[in-house]
Amino acid sequence: MEIFIVAVFILGYLAITLEHSLKIDKLVPALLMMALAWAGVAFGLDGFTSWFDSHAMKMLEGFGSMDHESKLHLMENTLLHHFGKTCEILIFLVGAMTIVEIIDHFKGFSTIKGFIKTNKKSTLLWIVCILGFILSAIIDNLTATIVLITILRKLVPSKEDRIWFAGLIIIAANAGGAWSPIGDVTTTMLWMGKKVSAGALIEYLVLPSLVCMIIPTIIASFLPAFKGNFESSSDQGETDSKGAMMLYLGLGMIVFVPIFKTVTHLPPYVGMMLSLSIVAMVAEVISNRRFSMTDIAEADDAHGGHASSPTFGALSKIEMPSILFFLGILMTVAALESLGLIFTFGQDVQASIDSDIFVMLLGAGSAVIDNVPLVAASMGMFDMTNYPMDASTWHFIAYAAGTGGSMLIIGSAAGVVAMGMEKISFFWYLKKIAWLALIGYVAGAAVFMVMRGFI
Repeated sequence: MEIFIVAVFILGYLAITLEHSLKIDKLVPALLMMALAWAGVAFGLDGFTSWFDSHAMKMLEGFGSMDHESKLHLMENTLLHHFGKTCEILIFLVGAMTIVEIIDHFKGFSTIKGFIKTNKKSTLLWIVCILGFILSAIIDNLTATIVLITILRKLVPSKEDRIWFAGLIIIAANAGGAWSPIGDVTTTMLWMGKKVSAGALIEYLVLPSLVCMIIPTIIASFLPAFKGNFESSSDQGETDSKGAMMLYLGLGMIVFVPIFKTVTHLPPYVGMMLSLSIVAMVAEVISNRRFSMTDIAEADDAHGGHASSPTFGALSKIEMPSILFFLGILMTVAALESLGLIFTFGQDVQASIDSDIFVMLLGAGSAVIDNVPLVAASMGMFDMTNYPMDASTWHFIAYAAGTGGSMLIIGSAAGVVAMGMEKISFFWYLKKIAWLALIGYVAGAAVFMVMRGFI
């Protein structure tokens, strides 16, 4: 039955990577392989001789000699444990996505455009890369990429110029997401899985991530594509008088989440729900003051009783397919972990190659394979006895998985969304940008290894 479960994972993941060719959204094979993998666990339960204790993070002794009812009870508890941990991550992401959509409802990100007062290409390059690095650490790398490319469209009318900027934004956004517990799904997973703490993650990775962004940007600023000036677009876009306030409030409340966790020791999703409730409350108060009772009554009829609620609008726009995709991926990996397959594989890897080489290869692999299952699998490979919370290996995994995906445009969510928004060719990116991302990745990794000896 182990062979069946592994085959389900391989075939399901192959379907995910070929989603554009198959014309099937990746959430479909993700959910299908989750259900089939756990069905395989249930049907083959009596035949399994090993089981991984997810609570103690070690192999369970005496599993093979248990009776059917004991094994069934253990499977149910393990499934509930993994589902609970996965839902913590998903609810956290839903909260963050909703806050971002509320900010966008008030055109808050248009405020950022007002800070850009140049028509020099090299200056604009540094501005967008620094903004990408900072924003992705707060609102995640995917959203930061969408925001900055949207702003670029209002500034640079030439697509030939924009795709160069977009390529460097991908590198900057992925680098920025790697050092923040809320900047990337993988760092959020490691943070919520108690592999890293927010303070140590920043301490270990902010400088390597900064180098990963700065080195490619310095090199790119000397390329012909970033020489001279660009003709600024006259399109100023829509604005909202409350946009700046909602931008600062929303970003501030997202940044507040790690602080709330540190003070209360509650799971991060609790803090995110608190932040969402405050942002939503302010948004509702602002919106209600803008409409007369007649307007609200008319809007109620048009929207099924939800009026012009920015919260309802934001919830209707969040990426539910991505949430379900993460559910499928994480729960499938949980099935492999429960049987001890991932832990056993991790032990074999550690015995054969150095952990640093393994992590570097994991980062390179994330350019081809989605970094979410890679990190989810790595979390089950290393036992907490040898790799406790804030062990340097966990931080190196966060860096490698977060920045390695920049080497191919399909290797990160930021790259995929930029590819779709600007119709960037896979081979154009491979030829023009991938080498810059590789240099940044290696340079940042080198800085991390040097720093590790002093922290």
